[in-house]
Amino acid sequence: MKENYKITIQYEGTRYDGWQKQGNTDNTIQGKLEQILEKMTGELVEIHGSGRTDAGVHAMGQVANFHLPEGQEAPAVMQYLNRYLPDDIAVTAIERVPERFHSRLNAVKKTYLYQIETGPKRDVFVRRMQYGLGQPLDVEAMRLAAKLLVGTQDYKSFCGNRKMKKSSVRTVESITVHCDPGSSVIAISFVGNGFLQNMVRIMTGTLIEVGLKKRSWKEMPAILAAKDRQEAGFTAPAEGLCLAGVIYGDE
Repeated sequence: MKENYKITIQYEGTRYDGWQKQGNTDNTIQGKLEQILEKMTGELVEIHGSGRTDAGVHAMGQVANFHLPEGQEAPAVMQYLNRYLPDDIAVTAIERVPERFHSRLNAVKKTYLYQIETGPKRDVFVRRMQYGLGQPLDVEAMRLAAKLLVGTQDYKSFCGNRKMKKSSVRTVESITVHCDPGSSVIAISFVGNGFLQNMVRIMTGTLIEVGLKKRSWKEMPAILAAKDRQEAGFTAPAEGLCLAGVIYGDE
């Protein structure tokens, strides 16, 4: 008999090849966690993440679940993981959950945060979490464009996988473009029920092009209607993106 555990993880993704375990590399977040759990239990343990983050993408609130033999105390599991994980990965919460809980299938909402430094130099201490654009942006134009990208729509134009055959309809609940007075850092928050491959980064790249006046905010409906990746903007670099949190139905 095994028991199901849910963990919340934070990581700086700079030096990793993404979340998902891959055959050509063992340098992934999932791979690191599974190696430690195998060492702890003496058997293979498969971890299911709420979603895949790409190489270089960070997380403040990634969620995953896995099954362990009965009798494992949650605090002890968390302590063991954090003891052997590298300094840029940490488990921040753990709990036993019902057998049917699945971190990806049961997720109802995700929040991503993208940070852009528009000044000439990134802050030394947070530089790995920001995209160093180094150019001023028209924040108001970006906000107008963001409003047009919100809703339940077909986001095929913002999907990095051009061969995807499944539905590309998603619900984006909100896109907030924020800049504190006197700050050169722009933070864009995306909340939705799910995101396509590279979708947040492509939407960010499109908003940046609006902010640079390379395209008009009024183009957003036409880009969505085209259902063509070539109509949207560039894919913003991974370094500025962070999975901020995952919400489940009972939260």
